[in-house]
Amino acid sequence: WVRGPSPLRCLPPQLPRWKRSRRELLQCLERFLRALVTGGPLSAPATATQPAWERFLACCHGQGLLSSAESHAGAGPYWTHAATSRPLYLILDDNFYYQSMRYEVYRLARKYSLSFCQLFLECPLECCLQRNRLRSHPLPDQTIYLMARKIEMPDLKKNAWERNSLVLKSFDCTSEDNEQIISLLATALENPVKQNEENTEQKEADRATCAASTVHQADQTCRRIISQTMKDAKDKNVLPGEMKSLSEELNKLKAEFLEDLRQGNNLKNQICIQSQYFDPATSVISSFQHKATNVVNKYILK
Repeated sequence: WVRGPSPLRCLPPQLPRWKRSRRELLQCLERFLRALVTGGPLSAPATATQPAWERFLACCHGQGLLSSAESHAGAGPYWTHAATSRPLYLILDDNFYYQSMRYEVYRLARKYSLSFCQLFLECPLECCLQRNRLRSHPLPDQTIYLMARKIEMPDLKKNAWERNSLVLKSFDCTSEDNEQIISLLATALENPVKQNEENTEQKEADRATCAASTVHQADQTCRRIISQTMKDAKDKNVLPGEMKSLSEELNKLKAEFLEDLRQGNNLKNQICIQSQYFDPATSVISSFQHKATNVVNKYILK
């Protein structure tokens, strides 16, 4: 049961740790699927770290999918009978809060003509906060608030590739939910993704990928603007106590701008236009620069 990854590339060293780990997992998963579908040996991805690959293999061994013995050719572990004699469900248990993240796994399913479905657990914010506080290592409440604001539910009308999706209330589980989940799995198994199912899905995915890239670019540029703005304020003798307030205002402004950009509120058209004269983040960054200047002027021109 796969949700699906984009073409694999070398991991930039500047990626946050969680992004590197997630990317490595998808790379390991692709190697797993390729070997399982083709019947070939299971070998480590060139770009995944050894610890990541070892953790992945340990998980496969724990599920009884790989033999502990090595193949005669010495190419690596080989499949057990359990892995090849019955339907195999791969469950990716993650928040996948952006649709573009889920689409990565869908593309992997499509590449190997596998089934794909999504189970989305909807939970009220207050319930999430309460559950988080009961964890042995709870996250800051602000992280939960941020995730609730960012998460994108499956959109069956907009994204044809999300049609095999089920949304359940995680705080009110019933026996009917089990029946719906079984039905979802059965439907997905009977309808594996075809490699030519790409037209509408690809256009929507390109929009999602473009939007994610635009937000990343805008975030990096806004950070540089804030850094330079703070330096200018310091050079113009803004008081230390006011510097903290200025920093908070600028970062709040940045967060609001990026969220508007992510939701498409700043851009009338989120489709990437293949033109050297068009940069979808330019208008947002220019507007942010103008408002950042107005913010710092309040402190400088007192």
